[in-house]
Formats: sequence, C-alpha cells, structure tokens
Amino acid sequence: MAQTLTPSSAVAHGSFMTQADRRRQEALTGYAFMAPAFIILLVFLIIPLLAAAYFSTTDWNGVTPLTRPDAYQSLGVRNYERLLFEEGIRQERFYTSLKNTIYYVLGVVPLQTVLALLLAVVVNQRWLKAKGFFRTAFYFPSITSSVVISLIFMWLFTSNGLINQGLGAIFPNYQNVTWLNDANGVIHNLLRLFGITRAAVGDWASVEIASIRLWDWISGPSVTMLMIMLLATWTTIGTMMVIYLAALQNIPRHVYEAATVDGANAWQIFRRITVPLLRPTTFFIITIGLIGAFQVFDQIFVISNGGPNDTTLTIAYLVYASGFTDQRMGQAAATAIVLFVIIFTFTLLQRRFVGDRAVT
Repeated sequence: MAQTLTPSSAVAHGSFMTQADRRRQEALTGYAFMAPAFIILLVFLIIPLLAAAYFSTTDWNGVTPLTRPDAYQSLGVRNYERLLFEEGIRQERFYTSLKNTIYYVLGVVPLQTVLALLLAVVVNQRWLKAKGFFRTAFYFPSITSSVVISLIFMWLFTSNGLINQGLGAIFPNYQNVTWLNDANGVIHNLLRLFGITRAAVGDWASVEIASIRLWDWISGPSVTMLMIMLLATWTTIGTMMVIYLAALQNIPRHVYEAATVDGANAWQIFRRITVPLLRPTTFFIITIGLIGAFQVFDQIFVISNGGPNDTTLTIAYLVYASGFTDQRMGQAAATAIVLFVIIFTFTLLQRRFVGDRAVT
C-alpha cells in the first residue's frame, strides 16, 4: 500500500528544500553564470594590471627572460621619481607627452561629443529623407581601419597632397604647408599674428615648470597634432552618433508634444528637454571619449611616430617607446600606471560635473 507524505513528513524525509538550501543553490547558479566573465576579466585585466604595477618597480628591460635570476632588480618607486620629480630627459618627455595628450583630449572630446549629438538629432528628424543612407554614411568611418584612414589623411595632407593642391587652385598666392611636419603650436601661430612672441613677452616665458618652459606649455597643439585631432574626431563621431540616436528614440514622444503645446520652440525643446534627458548618455559618451583620447596611439604611430620634435608624443605612445624602443619596460609600466591614474581621475571629475542621471 503506497505511503502518502504530508508536508511535515516530506520535510522530515528531506523531500522539500529549505529556504536556506534554495538560496544557496541560487547563489551557486549565479556564480556559475558569472564565472566566464570573471575569468576573462581576471586573465586579461586584473592580472596584467597587477603585473604592470609590480614591474613598474623594477628595471626589467622587457627582453631578458623572467626565468633568469638576474632578469631585473627591484627599484621601489625610483621609476616614478624619474618620471614625475627628477629633472632630466625622462621627466621632460613625460610632461611633454602629458601636455600634448591634454591638448588632444580638450580638442577631441568636446568636439566629437557635440558633433555626434547634432548629427543624431538631424538623422532622427521625421522630415529627413534617406535616413538609412545618412546614418550609414556617418557611421562608416568608425568601422574602417584606423591605419587605412591614417594613410588616407597622410595622402591628403602631404606637401603635394590634395589639400594643398586644392588651396593652391583657389588662392593663387598660396604656398604649400607641411601639415604633417609642422612643430609650431597653433596658439603660438595665432599669437604671432598679433606680434606676440616669446622674446616679446619677457623673461616669464622662460620660467621652467617640470623641465618645460612656460611658453611651451601654452603652445597649443602643433599643426601636425591638429590634423590628427581632426582625423580622430571624424572617425569617432559615427559611433557616438549611433549611441545618441538610440537614446533619442527612447525619449517619449508625448514629452515633445506637451512642450509644443506649451509654446516651446525647437531650440527651447532641445536645450531644456533633449539635453537634460540625455545626460546619462552624455556621461557615457564623454567617459569612453576620455578613455579613447588618453590612449590614442595608432594614428600617432602611423602618421608621425611622436614627431616632429615630440609635438605629437602622447602618453600612450611614450609607453610603447619606453618599452619597445628604449627597452625600459619597468619605466614603460610606471608610465602606464600613471596614465591609468590620470584617466581614472578625469573620469571622476567629469562624473562630478556632468553627472550620470537624467534631469527630470
């Protein structure tokens, strides 16, 4: 005769799971789903970061096998002292790269953010014909190889390139400009138009800060760096436009209809409704823009190799040059760690000023 289990007898026989067992099983299931992503992060992010932090305190040259007992010696924070505080060529090159990188970030990130937002607003309009074509055309440079685009820009901006030929055809007295080999700063060029030169401003321009003269700190990006900035802006606005476009399409239509009924014009709607509601998206776009701008390398490597006169030397390229050209991998690791701290600091600052929540 079959035995019927009541709930109390089932618990006694272990047929029902207790609440604690159920929670434990759910936790194990969650950890199992998280494990692949965590392993990837551990292998490709956390371990390399810890290894870089460790080797930044050594004099390893990056060539000697680590299995050899004399592969490297511990230096403590010596690499950081040489980089940040000790006067010399290493400090000068680092702060030169920092100056160039900051000018690059200040030029590229705001411009690409504003242009991406404007393009997204335009291609999101109902009256626009052939939306698919324009969205594809604007996005296409973002999926094209940066090396290929860099080579195209080199062809355009060489001394006998299409840009100089076009300007020469328009202006008869135009003289070819060496766009990709001009170390003059853009701000210096503008000041020179008003007769302001280093000799004219006095001795204060010769004051050195971190092995760099004050006059050179305010040089602005070089003409060559300006061309690279235009290249980077053109190749990144497509991706950011798509992100903005997705966010725009998630804004409820009735919000715009209510604003129209209240008598708001197009500019007021854009300024007081669209921009505030897009704040989380703007925070995300500025964040990835900052990270990408601070880590700019491939365009520099293809077009200028840090020249002319180190005016396109960026921190990311300095990491490469220190590690693989100068064979100072410990110094390169220290530079990379400093770059990580800079990016992290700028991200926190822009979160403080931009914010990551929509204004409602």
